[in-house]
Amino acid sequence: MFASMSRRRALAVCAGAMAGACAREPISGEEDFTIWGPPAGPSMVLAYAERHGLLTRVADGAHAAAWRSPDELRAGLTSARIGVSIMPLNTAANLYNRGRDIRLVNVMTRGLLYVVSADAEIVDIASLAGKRLAVPYRKDAPEIVLRRLLMHAGLGDEGEVELRFTGSPVEATQLLVVGQVDAAFVPEPAASAAITAGSLVGKRLRRAVDVQHAWRAVAGEAATLPQAGLAVSGGFYRAHAGEIERLHEVLIEACAATNADPHAAAVAAASLFGMPAPVLEASAPFSNLVAVSAGDARAEVEAYFAQIHDLDPDILGGRLPDGDFYLA
Repeated sequence: MFASMSRRRALAVCAGAMAGACAREPISGEEDFTIWGPPAGPSMVLAYAERHGLLTRVADGAHAAAWRSPDELRAGLTSARIGVSIMPLNTAANLYNRGRDIRLVNVMTRGLLYVVSADAEIVDIASLAGKRLAVPYRKDAPEIVLRRLLMHAGLGDEGEVELRFTGSPVEATQLLVVGQVDAAFVPEPAASAAITAGSLVGKRLRRAVDVQHAWRAVAGEAATLPQAGLAVSGGFYRAHAGEIERLHEVLIEACAATNADPHAAAVAAASLFGMPAPVLEASAPFSNLVAVSAGDARAEVEAYFAQIHDLDPDILGGRLPDGDFYLA
């Protein structure tokens, strides 16, 4: 009975780490200066900026809110209910290439993906052969990155790694904690949440593979995984160009503060997104948080896009976005 209770508690920790994904609040219109973000690493920077009053320098009433799934983000952007948001770069590029007026403001992480496992045999991508691997968001960035890595490791044939697709990172970590898979391919903070949850049931989970390191073996020693950044709809930008420029400057300051004091950022994000502060604090050093303008980051973004485009052009809408996608 004790083991069963511990397992339930561990699953609750996994679920709690992504509680912001389940919180319900209405999405505001573009006339409201709401800055959206996922319940994940880059939004810690946004949360810090709000908690410590930095957003007051951007615009009157500027505030942060969380979207809960990539589908909700896409719907909000397409309907113009979301004007500015931290989002996966492939989502922004796909919408841009399909005719949506959207621009990239900056890059806010250079990669936050990990393979989490208790299996001592799993030490790199090649060692996933014959293993059961949970992967969130089928046909989205995590799967595309994984498939590129598997191909490089000679595991591109179907069935060489048993992939279990889930609707969210928390579902992937839950499968791992209860032993239904050998590993989970997840972003922070889900990786930190899994490690915490595993400890409650005596399972010593670890970040078995740093995906950012593995990616450099595929794309070159200087390659990064610029997975997410701030993007803005064209209409919102034309109405608020000055505010968006100030927002980027504020995020540079908030990012430096978050990296220097992850505890303060975690407390801010926990309050804003309803996620456990200790999990967020543990995840911060593994989230590779930055605030680099789109113009300065263009070369690394295009290198990342080129890799995933070669594997599946549809993820970017059929082509690499042109120069108008990047705000200076």
